[in-house]
Amino acid sequence: MQKHSPSQSAALMNELLVGMRLAGVQFRRLVLAPGTGISFSNTTGRGQFHFVGRGAVWLRTASGTVHAVTAGDAMLVPHGGAHAMMAESNTPMAGVAPLDLAALPLPDDPGLPVVYSYCMDIDLGGMQPLVAAMPEVMLAGTLLANAPEITPILGAMEREAMHAQAGQAGILARLAEVLASLTVRGWVAGGCVDRHGVAAAWTGALHDPRLSRAIVDMHKDPGRNWTVETLATAAGTSRSVFAQRFLQATGVSPLRYLTELRMRLAVQRLGRDRQAVEVVAAQLGYGSLAAFSRAFKRTVGTSPGAVRAGAQKRPLAQATVRA
Repeated sequence: MQKHSPSQSAALMNELLVGMRLAGVQFRRLVLAPGTGISFSNTTGRGQFHFVGRGAVWLRTASGTVHAVTAGDAMLVPHGGAHAMMAESNTPMAGVAPLDLAALPLPDDPGLPVVYSYCMDIDLGGMQPLVAAMPEVMLAGTLLANAPEITPILGAMEREAMHAQAGQAGILARLAEVLASLTVRGWVAGGCVDRHGVAAAWTGALHDPRLSRAIVDMHKDPGRNWTVETLATAAGTSRSVFAQRFLQATGVSPLRYLTELRMRLAVQRLGRDRQAVEVVAAQLGYGSLAAFSRAFKRTVGTSPGAVRAGAQKRPLAQATVRA
């Protein structure tokens, strides 16, 4: 029987977080006059990060929930979708205008609130399924207990926001990437509580050293010819016990998890890294291009070639195996 230690759960956390990337960050400084607001209509999967540099404003989410936020507060809207930043909680709909990236930023007015917003693609690598479980809005302040390093970063952002200096936009964008990453990491460390206050289905695996070992092995060597039996051996348990525990902790069977992991990696390597389809198929353990293409289309909903060419995109969080 293989011995396990608590560090294996930490190894799984590290493996899940190592592939996390934020891409395509777009920066915008917003000045909100009384009775006005700015609406955002991001596509699903393209998150939005907001930081209040000065004053007090209100965030209205897609569900209609309104959050009061003030200077120094940061929030991540991981799913994107329609939401708005408003000068007042009762700002009329007529006063909320769609964000226009082509318009020049409004001149600063010391008496008005200022919001710095970043739109970004959130790529969580191996932990991409957790995007679907994230709450509608993640307020950085609620994560301070798990990520105390957020506080100095917020302070640095506030100082940058309050003083127009050379390179301000680039510095703020980089700080926002770090803060958004910490926000996601803090949420995972805090138990991956979803929008309904319930822990995401498979987070039990993070606290099960046997399952952690098997999942880490899959992530480190996704192209290996894994079977339920070899995964159970890696976990140090019997085949039947392993399969049952894995399903209970993750909500999917071990081999379905492996297939979806492979396909998420395939989308990254084809789309982001633009590797050849044949190369990706071989890396991920498929003996023939036809078998890889069938698995890819069944999971992602389109062909590997279409993803590589950028002809069709689909959020990774929505990629599921269809029976």
